[in-house]
Amino acid sequence: MNAKKFIIIGASSGIGLALTKQLLESGASVFATRLQKEIPFEHPKLQWFKYDAIESEWPLENTNLDGLVYCPGTIVLKPFKRLSSTDFLTDYNLQVSGAVRAIQAAVPSLLQSTQASIVLFSSVAAQQGLPFHSMVSASKGAIEGLTRALAAEFAPKIRVNAIAPSLTDTPLAENLLNTDAKRDANAARHPLRRIGQTGDLAAMAHFLLDEKSSWISGQVLAVDGGISTLRI
Repeated sequence: MNAKKFIIIGASSGIGLALTKQLLESGASVFATRLQKEIPFEHPKLQWFKYDAIESEWPLENTNLDGLVYCPGTIVLKPFKRLSSTDFLTDYNLQVSGAVRAIQAAVPSLLQSTQASIVLFSSVAAQQGLPFHSMVSASKGAIEGLTRALAAEFAPKIRVNAIAPSLTDTPLAENLLNTDAKRDANAARHPLRRIGQTGDLAAMAHFLLDEKSSWISGQVLAVDGGISTLRI
């Protein structure tokens, strides 16, 4: 049986890097994109491409794909009065328009698969009103709507789902977790009393790419330590 082939947009750090390693360990082949010049690591079944989600041309041609995961994002937490309309548009371009560009480019390749899957990333802030999260909520709310619309349009050939994390220990969250006091306070906010790890989110993405999730589409799945639904 041929190994599955996946493309991970934003694979050089955080959740994307953890997912890339999990997929390789499972025997899959991975096309991975990065912004920086350096290649994080090498593997016989891994190909790296330098790719800007907003500006670059699609790096693959005539390549069958079984799945696409779009990982680029930002965490900008500011009072609404300190954000400009340009700030919102810049964030939307990366988080939503970048995903749209990648999906549009990948669809012909995904349609060659018998079990294709797209995984996007939302946030708990898209469904909860959190102060200083207006920009995050706006972009991720769009991602959730896009997920459901594309899942309907692409069914039954391509499944589309999103993952909604809470605070996860990634480079994007460094300013929120750069002291023990901040880590302890953020862990205490979650019913499971810890901060998310990249492996937690990568494991869910891996599942959604796998045929074990073949009856799941159009869903936004919370992987958030219980914070979106539990009060204890």
